[in-house]
Amino acid sequence: MSVLIKGTGVAGLTLATELTRRGIKVALVDSAPAVGQGASHYAGGMLAPYCEREATEEIVLTLGLQATDWWEEALPGSVTRNGTLVLAPGRDVGDLNRFASRTHGFEWVNEEQIAALEPSLAGRFRRGLFFAQEAHLDPRQALSGLWRALLRQGVSFHLGDVPTPNVSAFNTVVDCTGAAAIAQQPDLRGVRGEMIYLQTPEVTLHRPVRLLHPRHPIYIVPRADHRFMVGATMIEAEDDGPISARSLMEFLNAAYTLHPAFGEARLIETGVGIRPAFADNIPRVTETADGVAIAGMHRHGFLLSPAMARQAADRIVEMVSVHQKSRLVS
Repeated sequence: MSVLIKGTGVAGLTLATELTRRGIKVALVDSAPAVGQGASHYAGGMLAPYCEREATEEIVLTLGLQATDWWEEALPGSVTRNGTLVLAPGRDVGDLNRFASRTHGFEWVNEEQIAALEPSLAGRFRRGLFFAQEAHLDPRQALSGLWRALLRQGVSFHLGDVPTPNVSAFNTVVDCTGAAAIAQQPDLRGVRGEMIYLQTPEVTLHRPVRLLHPRHPIYIVPRADHRFMVGATMIEAEDDGPISARSLMEFLNAAYTLHPAFGEARLIETGVGIRPAFADNIPRVTETADGVAIAGMHRHGFLLSPAMARQAADRIVEMVSVHQKSRLVS
């Protein structure tokens, strides 16, 4: 049994990992010269099912609860289990009550508890929500880690100009092309996500911090080397041009609100990714003419890709089994 996966973002790589675990031969193709060059490259990497539940359906929480253990099993040591801290500026502190009413899995923390969790934020916020069961990872390191692990297991990659294998040589084909699938599936739309990277040694964070914002929550995720990923917008557009001035100002203002030292930080990167989404913003596994597709990951790529990979792998095994039985009967 063999499977060809189109796309080497988080959906394609997690599916390849899941299929390989089941002893299935896998090959991956992508027009990009390296893995993880689409929207996955600009992801926050937050494994935060309880926080995401605030703005989405219960299924995101249910499926997302398995993500942290999946990533830790696939890439031991890649996950930081320090939880998530949700805060709001003084003028927006009422939004904490609204946020809390739409989810669970948190505890209220006061000024002293916030300072104990994040000493850099001592004296800056009076109340917050702490989601102790959540975690995060570095998406770029995670994608690179999956790629290396798959190579060691004999998975073949056909990237960039490398010739694509013959489709007829595989039992089924899986479309994990992300935004590229929008043109093929009329019920998909593009959602523009923007982000920036700041770098400063003056601030230390141990976990993602979500700062509630009138238009959309802005999160700040710590990375190595005193870098911080700040994101992300959700704009109903498929334009992948440079980051907008408005979004850049909002990100910088939010970072400065969290800690004034970000006002002196270096802006080392900006990025824009188009995330495919269905009308309900819930990803799903769908059947195609060539096999199946994992589509509509929206903003839940790293959180929901393990669950989608398992669903797709189950569907693939079932489809191939039915096909092989029908051939034997005939």
